[in-house]
Amino acid sequence: MQIKPRRSKRVSEILNELSLSSKRGVAWLIDPDEFDFEKLEEEFFCQASQAELDLIFIGGSQGLTTGVDELISALQQKLPSIPKVIFPGSELQISDQADALLFLSLLSGRNPEYLIGQQVKAVEKLRSSQLEILSTAYLLVNDGDICSVHRKSETFPLLNQNIDQIVNTALAGKYLGMRHFYLDAGSGSDSTVSPEVIKAVKSAVNRPLIVGGGLDSLEKVQRCFDADADLIVVGNQVQKNPDFLIEVLDYKRFYNAALHIDE
Repeated sequence: MQIKPRRSKRVSEILNELSLSSKRGVAWLIDPDEFDFEKLEEEFFCQASQAELDLIFIGGSQGLTTGVDELISALQQKLPSIPKVIFPGSELQISDQADALLFLSLLSGRNPEYLIGQQVKAVEKLRSSQLEILSTAYLLVNDGDICSVHRKSETFPLLNQNIDQIVNTALAGKYLGMRHFYLDAGSGSDSTVSPEVIKAVKSAVNRPLIVGGGLDSLEKVQRCFDADADLIVVGNQVQKNPDFLIEVLDYKRFYNAALHIDE
């Protein structure tokens, strides 16, 4: 098995620093069932590394296990300095090749399988792993679009206009002891998590806030940054156009520099 490089920071430290400093971060979400290395040139990986990609999320809503270890191993060769984080679609999608795992509980739905069932099933494997486990309240939020994650989890998204319900759901996660929060519109969603929701949740929980789903333009990325998202996640649009990741990273650097917090 390939030896993982020693990290100067744990993933939780990266997220906490983003949250406390107001600096914005970017994660690249890769679906192992759809990712094709052959489509990406070496220059792309060099640019992603130089442009200070913060994290790589690996996972897909289908929860398939094929190729996860191989994908992470290949990414380790191409982007060795960037932490790899499992974003699991099921308890089967766990790999010791990664650095950390988002231990998600789907609070926006009422399907017990994704509230606690999958988590219990994952424990035996996690107990013997060296993964950093990040307790994460996971909320699906958009304008009513139904994406693959909703079909897989058999739940409906919370609606952007129901801000109080979303905030109360997030706060329930905080009171249960969850330390990280992920608002997701769903991969390929036509709508995004609204800036009003992002700002309200961030203000209420005062914890690291991750936002993704439907972010297919720099304008949408900016709205998330302006609304106090600590880390935004792009994936579907990068799969269509790899240069979009570099554009987002360049914009992040410009945004952070404009706030006089770029290191």
